Amino acid sequence: MLLIFLIALIISLFASGASTPSFRELSFHTVSIVSTTGFSIGDSSEWPFSISFLLLIGAFVGACSGSVGGGIKSWRIMIMLNHAYKNIMKIIHPNSVISLKIGSKSVDDDVATSVWGFFSIYVISFVILLLAVLISGLDLESAFSAVGACLNNLGPGLGVVSENYAEINSFSKGVLAFAMLLGRLEIFTLLVILTPMFWAK
Repeated sequence: MLLIFLIALIISLFASGASTPSFRELSFHTVSIVSTTGFSIGDSSEWPFSISFLLLIGAFVGACSGSVGGGIKSWRIMIMLNHAYKNIMKIIHPNSVISLKIGSKSVDDDVATSVWGFFSIYVISFVILLLAVLISGLDLESAFSAVGACLNNLGPGLGVVSENYAEINSFSKGVLAFAMLLGRLEIFTLLVILTPMFWAK
């Protein structure tokens, strides 16, 4: 979160024009968006696109472990990065025994596999939802931010959906409503309910 804030602050300092956010606005929006709270204290639609997009990407990382916030969650990101590092080290040192740890706690490989599975389904779901919204006629900026905002339970997006979702058509609203359910239930729960095996006796 701090890194995203610092990059956004640097961009705002070097960006020209009266539409750049103040330190107070930038601080508030960084915490609000990265934690997927979704509150706003001003019109961010007039900000430089690079700042708004950077904050939106921060929402994909999402809130901390155990919180009710949306996004992939920081603990999953940490496990994936550490697991990737472990695999790289195994290639360099094939005979070494490297345990996967987060802090001082060891993480089982089954947990890492489950996290990678979640991430894969998350990306696939995002792409499918994005294509569905694009088919409805929404531009790429608005569609990408709308799907990201709904899947991460964020709220505000960019472009047409920077203030609200009233301007988009009913099909897009239906797709985004499904994206909100998918994100709120963290994908696996909803997908399990939708499988025939779940309802089989």
